[in-house]
Amino acid sequence: MSETLEYDVSAEVRGVMTPGRLKLSDQQIVFKNSKTGKVEQIASEEIDLINSQKFVGSWGLRIFTKNGHLHRFVGFKDGENEKLAAFIKKSYNQDLVEKEMCVKGWNWGTARFLGSVLSFDKDSKTIFEVPLPHVSQCMTGKNEVTLEFHQNDDAPVGLMEMRFHIPSVESAEDDPVETFQSNVMKKASVISASGDAIAIFPDIHCLTPRGHYDIKIFPTFFQLHGKTFDYKIPMNSVLRLFLLPHKDNRQMFFVLSLDPPIKQGQTRYHYLVYLFGPEEETSIELPFSEQELKEKYDGKIEKELSGPLYEVMGKVMKVLIGRKITGCGNFVGHSGTPALGCSFKADKGSLYPLERGFIYLHKPPIHIRFEEIASVNFARSGGSTRSFDFEITLKNGTVHTFCSIEKEEYSKLFDFITQKKLHVSNMGKDKGGYKDVDFGDSDNENEPDAYLARVKAEAREKESEEDDEGSEEESTDEDFKPNENESDVAEEYDSNAQSDSDEDSDASGAGSPDKHSGDEKNIKNTKRKKGKARK
Repeated sequence: MSETLEYDVSAEVRGVMTPGRLKLSDQQIVFKNSKTGKVEQIASEEIDLINSQKFVGSWGLRIFTKNGHLHRFVGFKDGENEKLAAFIKKSYNQDLVEKEMCVKGWNWGTARFLGSVLSFDKDSKTIFEVPLPHVSQCMTGKNEVTLEFHQNDDAPVGLMEMRFHIPSVESAEDDPVETFQSNVMKKASVISASGDAIAIFPDIHCLTPRGHYDIKIFPTFFQLHGKTFDYKIPMNSVLRLFLLPHKDNRQMFFVLSLDPPIKQGQTRYHYLVYLFGPEEETSIELPFSEQELKEKYDGKIEKELSGPLYEVMGKVMKVLIGRKITGCGNFVGHSGTPALGCSFKADKGSLYPLERGFIYLHKPPIHIRFEEIASVNFARSGGSTRSFDFEITLKNGTVHTFCSIEKEEYSKLFDFITQKKLHVSNMGKDKGGYKDVDFGDSDNENEPDAYLARVKAEAREKESEEDDEGSEEESTDEDFKPNENESDVAEEYDSNAQSDSDEDSDASGAGSPDKHSGDEKNIKNTKRKKGKARK
C-alpha cells in the first residue's frame, strides 16, 4: 500500500486563501475545497517543479505543472518540512527547494512569462507573480499596459488592476507594449465570442436570474443573451449540474452551480435555474465531424441529438463542461415525488434530499452537502399538528430552517436522515427516542399528540411554580400583623373592611404611622394591590 500524507491547509483561489484538505499520494496531489466541495487534482507526471515558500507563521508549497499552471498551498508547520521533502523526493523525484523572494521594495525589474504565470523579477529573485488566468482584461496605452483582475466576493480586500510602464526601445523590431499584451492575452481568462457557437437553445425560461434567455454554447464558455442582460460564463466556473423533476412530476429543473457567481448590479447569482415544460422538444446538429467528436470528446456525444429539450441541453453541457449531472437519489416522499414541499423564509419551494446532500429550489437556491452539516432538528411548525419544520445547522454555525413540511413526510424524512447517519440534535428528548413523537401520521386529530402533551406538561409546571410563589406572598401578608386593635383607618379607607381579612390587615398596617417606616407602608400597599388583582 502506497504512503499518503494529508494536511489541513489553504489554497489560493483568486486572491483568497481558501481552507481545505490536501492529500498527497504517489499518483497525484488532491485538494478538496472545504467551502465548495470542489476537488482539484494534479497528476504526479504533470508536476514540473515544487518549491517551498515562507509565509508569516507558516510556510507553503508552490507547485508548477508542465502545462504552465501554478498552484499555491499555505499553512504547513515548521516540523513538517523534512517529512514532506522526503516524501516529495521519493514519490515525485523532485527536490523541495525554497523559492526566495526579493524584499527590497523595488518597483522596477524584468517581466518574464512562464506558462500561465507572469513573474516580475529583480536579478534572480522574484518580486511577485501574477497567475494570468486571474486576469479579466488587458489594455494598452502609450508605453503602458493595464491588467484588470477577476474579483472574489470572499476577499475583504481585492486587487482591481495593475499597471506596467514599458520604456520604448528604438532598436526593437516589435513594439514591446504589444508583445507584452499578446503574451498576457494568450493565457488570460478574457472571454470573447470568436467563431461560431457549437449549439444554440433559444428562448429558455430562466427562474434565476429571472427572464427568457438565448443560450449559446462555445468551446470554452456559454452565453446567456436576454433582452436586458447578457452574460458570458466560463465553463471552468461551473461546479455542479443538477437535473431534478418538479413536484408536479411534469416539469423539470436544470440547475448550474457557479463559482465565481455572475453579477447583475449588486446582486450575485451563484446558481442558474432553468425550468422546462413536458412538451418542449428540440433537435440539433453539432458542427463537428465524427472524427472530431471522437478526438475532442472521446465519443461521449453524437453529432445529431434530439429529444426533450432538457435532455439535449443537459447532455451538451455535461460533455463540454466535463461535470456529472446530479439527479434524484433513492428518496421518495409520501406524495410519490423526490421533493418535499416547504417554504424558506417568505417563499415557497421544494427541498430535495439527494445522495450526498440537500438542495432547495428555487428562491433562493441552496445546496447543502452532508459533510457541511453539524446536526439537523425536527420542530413543530408554529404549534400546528398539520406540519413540521426541518432545521439544518452547518458546522460554520449557519442555520437553515425549512418550514411547513406536511406531517405525512415526517417518517420518510426521518428514515432518510437515519440512513445517511446525520446527527439529530433533539433525538432522545422523549422516551423511546424522537422517532416515536407523533407528528400526526393519521388524519384523526383526536389521537394523542406526544409533542403537545409535553408542551402542556411544561405549562402546568410553570403555573404550579407561580402558584407556589403566590402562596408564599399570602402567608407573608397573614403573618405580618402590626396592630390588630386599630380598625378605624380600615373603616375609613374600605367600606367592606370586615368581609375581607387580607385587605383589613393591609389597611390596619397602613393606619400605624408611628410604628412602621415609609418603606414598610409601600410594601404593604403593593401587597394589597396584588391581593385585589388575585381575587
